Amino acid sequence: MKTISRIVLLLVMTIFIFSCSKEKDSFNPASWVDPQIGSVHGRWFFYTPASLPFGMAKLAPHTNAYGSIGSWEPCGYDDRHTSIEGFGHFHEFQIGGLVAMPVTGKLQTTPGTLEKPETGYRSTFDKKDEHAEPGYYSVFLKEYGIKAELTATERVGFHRYTFPESAASRIIFDIGHRQGESSGVTEATMKLSGKNTLEGTIETYPEYLKFCDPEKRVKMYFVIQMNKRPETFGSFVEGKTFDNQSETKGIGNGMYLNFATKKGEVVEMQVGLSYTSIENAKLNLKVEADGQTFDAVKQTAHEKWNEKLGRITVQTKNNINKVKFYTGLYHALLGRGLASDANGSYPRHDGKIGHIPLNADGKPKYNHYNTDGIWGGFWNLSQLWALAYPDYLSEYIQSNIDFAKETGWLHDGVAAGAHSNGVQTNCFGLMIASTYNCGIRDFNVQETYKIAYKNETGYSGRPFGSGKYDLAYFVKEGYIPSKDTLLANGWTFNFGASHTLEFAYTSYGVAQFAKALGKKNDYNKLMKQAGNWKNIFDPETKFIRPRYENGKFIEKFDPMQAWRGFQEANGYQYTWYVPQDPAGLIKILGKNLFNKRLETTFEESQKSTFGGGKGVDSFSGLEKLYNHGNQPCLHHSFLFNYSGKPWLTQKWSRTICDEFYGTEPLHGYGFGQDEDQGQLGAWFVMASMGLFDVQGHAAMNPTFQFGSPLFDKVTIKLDKKYYKGDELIIETKNNSKANRYIQSASFNGEKIENAWIYRKKLTDGGTLIFDMGANPNKKWGIKTPPPSMSTSK
Repeated sequence: MKTISRIVLLLVMTIFIFSCSKEKDSFNPASWVDPQIGSVHGRWFFYTPASLPFGMAKLAPHTNAYGSIGSWEPCGYDDRHTSIEGFGHFHEFQIGGLVAMPVTGKLQTTPGTLEKPETGYRSTFDKKDEHAEPGYYSVFLKEYGIKAELTATERVGFHRYTFPESAASRIIFDIGHRQGESSGVTEATMKLSGKNTLEGTIETYPEYLKFCDPEKRVKMYFVIQMNKRPETFGSFVEGKTFDNQSETKGIGNGMYLNFATKKGEVVEMQVGLSYTSIENAKLNLKVEADGQTFDAVKQTAHEKWNEKLGRITVQTKNNINKVKFYTGLYHALLGRGLASDANGSYPRHDGKIGHIPLNADGKPKYNHYNTDGIWGGFWNLSQLWALAYPDYLSEYIQSNIDFAKETGWLHDGVAAGAHSNGVQTNCFGLMIASTYNCGIRDFNVQETYKIAYKNETGYSGRPFGSGKYDLAYFVKEGYIPSKDTLLANGWTFNFGASHTLEFAYTSYGVAQFAKALGKKNDYNKLMKQAGNWKNIFDPETKFIRPRYENGKFIEKFDPMQAWRGFQEANGYQYTWYVPQDPAGLIKILGKNLFNKRLETTFEESQKSTFGGGKGVDSFSGLEKLYNHGNQPCLHHSFLFNYSGKPWLTQKWSRTICDEFYGTEPLHGYGFGQDEDQGQLGAWFVMASMGLFDVQGHAAMNPTFQFGSPLFDKVTIKLDKKYYKGDELIIETKNNSKANRYIQSASFNGEKIENAWIYRKKLTDGGTLIFDMGANPNKKWGIKTPPPSMSTSK
């Protein structure tokens, strides 16, 4: 019933927006986004509705961010909670801070707890009084009778609070506590810098910096402009208050502004943000907020989301799939936000301020971004970005190139200029290669190739934060042994087997880059590394199996045991991790065993909703045969295209779309599993269009393999700067929930006999048509398997 009522509500909203909008806005994909989907047990950056695509200012309500554990664990907002502790501005991987809370009545300076909200300034709220959409959020705070509304430009957060009549209205600002993933605050400052202006800084020491970049800190800067002058003010440290103190410095601290309000009086704030300086926060505020009204900014945010979401149009009578699609697309455009200012300034690794070159109009030629690592992103985010958002992907890659030019090494996760590599791999060499392979090449190719090659082969003097700390073993010995590595913060890693597989795969991607540039020696070296996965294949058990330094396989091996040699997965799941060469894996396993195992995987995994069942846990599913809630498994359902049974790819990719993905706060991405900065949403977008590349576009001439398209028609706008075509259209005939199997296919009128197509054909533009049916056509798609490392020239 929850799903039905949510969809009905979205339909009503859509009809309303359609009736009120101008003709240019008649296509309204933002109205199909439901930010509450998957918001139970979501990550820190997951629920930030008042923001723009890839923006810096990401405003959101907090229910459990204050004093959180930091690190990576889900926090910030949880749909199960019924009280709000404030509204935060910075929501990035390993970055959080600056929370505001409008209140009335007795002054309190701590928020209280979820269990006892009355012990602090928290306010309860009713779900019926809460509204979230891309670019806007509102809620009614019951304790105080205040309506709070949030929206944003790229670097400025906008607040609108409608107060009741009160002689004791105030806004509390918390700057000195852990917020979400930020971990501990090392110093926070704030002061009244004008009659109704505040400014300040927050410095934090995120958990991942403690072992990736221990000398670095994350620094945030802000300037707050209000439309109402406070009558009185003060500062606080924890529960101790200091009336009439106009500034504060330290930790556990904050400020409060007091004023009287009339019934219905509106108090507004505009908050400029920056990672470089207070001066640039002021500049961002001036450039993006001067002359703007809250409603105008809200409308612009809606239009910008519609532009980005509207690059892909889907047509279907199945409104649930439409909601899943645009919500997944929304999440894929939400994470990994701006780190550069309006003038092109950005935080360098050395603590200085970098400057992006300006164009003839005096504006930055591109933007710089914060980002988590791209672990697994090549199976969903990079494919989606390359297809519909190559302009963003180009800037995203350039950010990493600039970092490497400064430091000598690619990062695999960066927070305000500091290394924040969580999984200690580094897939950006592959990411660069795949971007080049897709025809997105507006960077210095030769210089960038050297950077990518060094990422796959260079280990001497490599900083720990760059990942691949164990690359020397891989290059010299051909595999990474099973041994413990103790991190500076006390964590222990032992992921030699999974790293061996991942480094082999990324080596293949950069090998293809080398081949394209005619670098034969590099190509041969990298291709040898790409085959290193065989060095940890156990012919006895026919599983990938960790080995010790002496060459012996580990004893008492259980392929279902998670973490022993495998990052966030087990040996059964990682044995499929040869995306560069599925044909080679099929040969070494034998086609019968390959298919038997793969079929059993999905038949059994369906019983647990393709992951952790209904257990609310980011790591649920790690000891299963398959775990759609985590990156290492996301290509498995498309492997049947390589093993002669493409109809099973069609069956299982669509079944995952139907059953793993939902439209509820709890059942959105599995049950409380990890929608990691749009990874799972992007997978749904690609799979629902019937396209996916197991190789992650690592091949010099990338392909797409076919799944089971959900929609009657999909229209993808192609960027003419990068692609020959204007648009790619995907049409289905006789499609329905029951008709999930491809009977035949054609592209631009030419029959397609195989279950794959070269990517360039699609980006040259045209129409891809699938005829669908209720029963598998076991004669279609089997003539020639997709290209694979061992079958390609």
